[in-house]
Amino acid sequence: MSEQEPQTHRELSVRARRTALVCVGVVAGMLGLAFASVPLYRLFCQVTGFAGTPVAGVKSDGSVSDRRIAVRFDANVSPSIPWRIVPETPVVTVRLGETHTVFYELTNRSDKPVTGVATYNVQPDQVGQYFVKLDCFCFEEQTLGPGETIIAPVVFFIDADLDNERDLKGLDSITLSYTMFPVKDGKPLSSSASINDSAGRKRL
Repeated sequence: MSEQEPQTHRELSVRARRTALVCVGVVAGMLGLAFASVPLYRLFCQVTGFAGTPVAGVKSDGSVSDRRIAVRFDANVSPSIPWRIVPETPVVTVRLGETHTVFYELTNRSDKPVTGVATYNVQPDQVGQYFVKLDCFCFEEQTLGPGETIIAPVVFFIDADLDNERDLKGLDSITLSYTMFPVKDGKPLSSSASINDSAGRKRL
């Protein structure tokens, strides 16, 4: 037996262990990505406006255009949650860059507390990257008590850069849609984050 063979066996053993460790790392990484894929996808959509998802923003840069666009509000509820959700106004007309606030009325029609969360998008899809939400009840889970109604705000603006989008020059209306789904193990709303209006409804 040559003096090189033990060296070769040791090298093969080391390489085998390294390969095994790499495989374990890859599998662990894939599992981690699988668990994180849904929140990461949602975050990606919120940042980029992908698939018509409105962008989550901080504030407008102050640029306001004379161009006006009608924003229509749509609301849907999954059959698995006993809620009702309706916009307090079906449509508003806003100037590009102008910050606007609308309200949605959410009601729990059951006799027990229910936690829900809203998914959302805008149509047409291309507008997603220009539709910026500054505040929205859809940013977090909402817990309503039996028969409770809340008035929840949506604060948004349409980026004035939309004016530079050649394919959307003729666009005169946008639809913002919400769909409510139930959530398990949701956290109840903080009473300090709301006040009651004159009709006894909770206003966020």
